[in-house]
Amino acid sequence: MSALDRPRYGRINKEYGMKLAFCKPEDDGPVWMVNLMKYREKAEYADGRQSDISGLEADDRYAPLGPLRKLGAYPVFLAVVETQLTGDEPVWDRIGIVKYPKSASIIEMQSMPDFEELHAHKEAGMQQTFVIGSHPMPTPELPADAPSLDAVPFPSTPTDGAIIVMHALKFADGVEHTTLDSYHDAEGEAAVAHGARITGWFKVEGTIMGDGRNWDQIRFHEYPSRAAFMAATNDAQAIKDQQKRESVVDSYSMILRPSINKLAQSTQR
Repeated sequence: MSALDRPRYGRINKEYGMKLAFCKPEDDGPVWMVNLMKYREKAEYADGRQSDISGLEADDRYAPLGPLRKLGAYPVFLAVVETQLTGDEPVWDRIGIVKYPKSASIIEMQSMPDFEELHAHKEAGMQQTFVIGSHPMPTPELPADAPSLDAVPFPSTPTDGAIIVMHALKFADGVEHTTLDSYHDAEGEAAVAHGARITGWFKVEGTIMGDGRNWDQIRFHEYPSRAAFMAATNDAQAIKDQQKRESVVDSYSMILRPSINKLAQSTQR
């Protein structure tokens, strides 16, 4: 059994894997795979090779851009986690999103020789990961009276640039989760006044790699600066209180600093 069959960094959801592999062509289409990544402090290679690189550096060596190009897939988002606001262990290090042209592409990549060769670096560097399949959701329109980004109280600056706030959400069974679904509630109005914009909301289809938990939605909101976000929400407790009102039973909320952000554009094609 290879590392691809039984990786050290998570639990494979075989049922969802079968769904991806055998999706009917007429029902298939693009899938956005959201990757939450936690790295080892130091890379540990299964073949025993000596290494003094970090887990993150090992994952950078893994980056399967060649195999992805062959499949017509590409990264649409990459960011370091600056602050984790909600959610217990693990404390995530980086978030990445890859858009695949169809479900079967995800499974097809696993058997590509160049991917298998690169995977040794991921196995060495990754302590834990969630890989969550998702599709874009409709989002509310920005109010007509929303201020321009250069007119908000805390605009982007050279020392405090734009951030993304990500929420991975699990709702209580049977709950109609609408509290966050509008720009016009009290929290939404405060966010818009400080320059918040929706980058993308995604409905979770399944988690191919994780720890056995299920998720319902993943949301990405952009703020012109960290100061703008903090002014809009006051502190992490405001997020927890809002999620409690929306009957969120599990979540990860994080402030991200993106180096690649083509997420909004990727949902418009």
